[in-house]
Amino acid sequence: MPETNRRTPLYDAHVAAGARMVPFGGWDMPVQYSGILAEVNAVRTGTGIFDVSHMGRVYLSGPQAGELLDWVLTGSATTLRVGRARYCMICNEAGGVIDDTIFYRLDEQRYLLVPNAGNRDEVVAWLRKWVDQRFAGGCDIEDRTLETGLLAVQGPEAAQLVDRLCTLADGTSPSGLRVFTLGSGAWTGGGLREKAVFLGRTGYTGEDGFEMVVDAADAASAWDLLVSHGATPCGLGARDVLRLEAGLPLHGHEIDRDTSPIEAGLERFVRQDGEFLGSEALRKQRQDGVERKLVGLQLSGRSSPRAEYSILYQGEPVGRVTSGSYSPTLDSSIAMGYVLVRYADPGQKLDVDIRGRPTPVEVVPLPFYTRPRRSQ
Repeated sequence: MPETNRRTPLYDAHVAAGARMVPFGGWDMPVQYSGILAEVNAVRTGTGIFDVSHMGRVYLSGPQAGELLDWVLTGSATTLRVGRARYCMICNEAGGVIDDTIFYRLDEQRYLLVPNAGNRDEVVAWLRKWVDQRFAGGCDIEDRTLETGLLAVQGPEAAQLVDRLCTLADGTSPSGLRVFTLGSGAWTGGGLREKAVFLGRTGYTGEDGFEMVVDAADAASAWDLLVSHGATPCGLGARDVLRLEAGLPLHGHEIDRDTSPIEAGLERFVRQDGEFLGSEALRKQRQDGVERKLVGLQLSGRSSPRAEYSILYQGEPVGRVTSGSYSPTLDSSIAMGYVLVRYADPGQKLDVDIRGRPTPVEVVPLPFYTRPRRSQ
């Protein structure tokens, strides 16, 4: 018998709203509501809301919590200031990416790590392995994924919306948080008044916004409140298009256990000093170079390259597509993929084999889309 997928605290709300549900990372998740193009447009021009409760909420605390994270992450935890967040990778000894993650420093000895849904169990086991081997008694790990909900409110009007409904503990508005900072606060509206909410000025769409942790029992009320104030429900389909337009990697596509951050163009998220898992292999790649590189590809029309399609130069395979889609924001088809380094320069003309038909594409810089800077 197949295993039953997990359901987030918002499953009933998605079904009631007519969302099309699909299995993803071991969870039943909404792929779309009104339609992918409309949902992408809502995030780019207004405010969209995503249920991302399938992603992990793993809390680490103790006198060696920072040292543990310094050992398993490509970015430093002990040098991160309290109240800040950082994006980085969890690598194996060979430099392959077990997962990519954002982590938050909640206080001097407490952190929140957010792994991807399909990798959460492996990441938690990986952390516990290294606690046992190197940091016994110095770090406690608490997986609170099933006890909490995680909502992503994204778009140019997201800050205004959240300001109307939440206040930070110090009395200030969430819009005052800088990108990649965090705050704890309370709801000021609806039946959630005075209920706790955690806000991170982070996201996965290329737009401004927040990722909000609430108790599982409050998740449906929080969703309804945000939607009633103008947030458009969005599913995984729109999320995938948005992250692709922003040139953001997806584990299992652009990065995996056989792909390094150096190959993926993520060197800036790998510290150059100190010892950590994979550091020796990654330093060697930095020094010697790599054979392939992740690039952006663009072509006219809506014939979108898909994952695993071959990338060709004069009819010969030189790489493969990892993700592709029609971009409604750019009104063209876009893709990311790996090619041999000699074909990776912007402006390089290549072809993609789309269902047996070589289709011209051009290598372009990533990201494809960059949002306008906020005035504050």
